[in-house]
Amino acid sequence: MNNGQDLRPQDLAEAEKTLGYTFRDRELLKTSLTHSSWANVRGGEDNERLEFLGDAVLELIVTETLYRGTDSKEGTLTGIRQQYVSRGALEEATERASLTKFMRFSGGADNVGGKTASNLFEAVLGAVYLDGGMRAARGMCKKFLKFKETENFKTLLQEFVQERTGETPRYETEQKEGGYVCTVRALGKEADGAGASKKAAQTQAAERLFRKLTETKK
Repeated sequence: MNNGQDLRPQDLAEAEKTLGYTFRDRELLKTSLTHSSWANVRGGEDNERLEFLGDAVLELIVTETLYRGTDSKEGTLTGIRQQYVSRGALEEATERASLTKFMRFSGGADNVGGKTASNLFEAVLGAVYLDGGMRAARGMCKKFLKFKETENFKTLLQEFVQERTGETPRYETEQKEGGYVCTVRALGKEADGAGASKKAAQTQAAERLFRKLTETKK
């Protein structure tokens, strides 16, 4: 991170190389990498407006990707989408893109804590979208935001529950004649599953509870 230091042309060029995208308007890139603590001291625009835009662009890209990639129902798609736009997922994407390396800020490191990393990804995405359109924005998401190829419902359920309570789902699995049965409980609800293996029973139970928790109420 650039604490109190301005971004040089070579810094911007390195950021572009990392992103795999060359800006026509580098001022957009520079603004997207400017934390409010820098703008408050040095003047100029910070990246918060670009973050606002990038948030909407990100949600559209993820929504379209899930819509085209799975035939799951609306409630399930909503739950899966939340995993991709969550703070943790965006922090990982920011780390893959090494974006914090280029961020301008002023003051102590505590000025850039909390959601700074996830906000930074959205701000840069907003800048890429303005400069290169939706195609360029999709390319950035494809490169740095990791989409699951399959729906791992145990992982989805755990992330969904932890994001809301910090706890984990509780599984009770028993061996029965011909296989296993499982009951999973979380957020005041439960669901059952069965399968030839313990893993299969737990996966089915997790899928049923995840769908129940993310079901859209009409």
